[in-house]
Amino acid sequence: MLHLSPIGRHLGRHGRMLCALLVFLLPGAVLAERLKDISSIAGVRNNQLIGYGLVVGLDGTGDQTTQAPFTRQSVVSMLQALGISLPPGQTLQLKNTAAAIVTATLPAFSRPGQAIDVTVSSLGNAKSLRGGTLLMTPLKGADGQVYGVAQGSLLVSGAGAGGGGASVQVNHLAAGRIPAGATVERAVPGRLDEEILQLELHRSDFSLMQRAVEAIERRFGAGTALPVDARFMQIRLPAEAPLRVAFLAQLEQVRVETERERPRVVINGRTGSVVMNQLVTIDACAVSHGSLTVRVGRTTEVSQPQPFSRGETVVSSIDSASIEQPAASLLALPAATSLDEVVRALNLLGANVSDLIAILQAMKSAGALKADIEVI
Repeated sequence: MLHLSPIGRHLGRHGRMLCALLVFLLPGAVLAERLKDISSIAGVRNNQLIGYGLVVGLDGTGDQTTQAPFTRQSVVSMLQALGISLPPGQTLQLKNTAAAIVTATLPAFSRPGQAIDVTVSSLGNAKSLRGGTLLMTPLKGADGQVYGVAQGSLLVSGAGAGGGGASVQVNHLAAGRIPAGATVERAVPGRLDEEILQLELHRSDFSLMQRAVEAIERRFGAGTALPVDARFMQIRLPAEAPLRVAFLAQLEQVRVETERERPRVVINGRTGSVVMNQLVTIDACAVSHGSLTVRVGRTTEVSQPQPFSRGETVVSSIDSASIEQPAASLLALPAATSLDEVVRALNLLGANVSDLIAILQAMKSAGALKADIEVI
């Protein structure tokens, strides 16, 4: 309950709204998010499909059958399935054909007859798939069952040209997409035919789980939600199947009190990226970071004899090595309570990314950096 001072009681309705808003915006304030934004229904997800097919109609940019023999074998098998038999020992030169891997994503609750997009990627050494047509390709799931069939003309965003030993290329030519290029042939069994539904939070948190259960029971009554652990809960659906969709629509809109994320600094050591969230703060501290430079070189000297002295030119080299370590100055950083202030304070150091990573880790060890450091 929000207690107002005597001055606050004289502010009226607008003053009380302003005070409530200020309390809501304080650091560490509790936020309210929809249940659909912090959780998902277990088992209701996308499924990956994959298939192997042939792309035909290329303008001489297909696979070289000597280096990609599986393309020739695929063409022979396809022709035999179409009732065409080739003479024994016949060698095929298929410059307009390329073997390809076809991938697609089967959305949840997909039904037979729906169209989905597919991505076609060259498997052999084809130079380009531009202008090609994908032949009928079955798409299988992880269980080996066929869930869709893909076929159609490819859209390749790249372009390339060459001649006389020179070539130019824009974007990628070995992969393309077919919008609505596959038709769903088999549906994935849904989870709405059961009376008990499992709801999964996006992150494991016992406090968040308890608040979510309490919010659901306030909306639908006691016994609707049963927590299993810090991540999963069981939801009791209505016994009548036609009412379950409306129930889930209302369940997604339930507001759950959530706490703000912890201050965090994410460091990618491979790319040198440093990302901070808006809650990162630093205390006043002093930082001194020096750099060490080692130089190793070789100087070539030529000794030229005097004219008509019958001497010989002598070439010699002199190796040198030096170490430079400039004097490191101690820089005082002011305390920063917002992300903009943190950025301005760190920019005062003038350090590169590698040095900044080392400085942040040292500041965390000294207790000046108020954030968790995560290295990925």
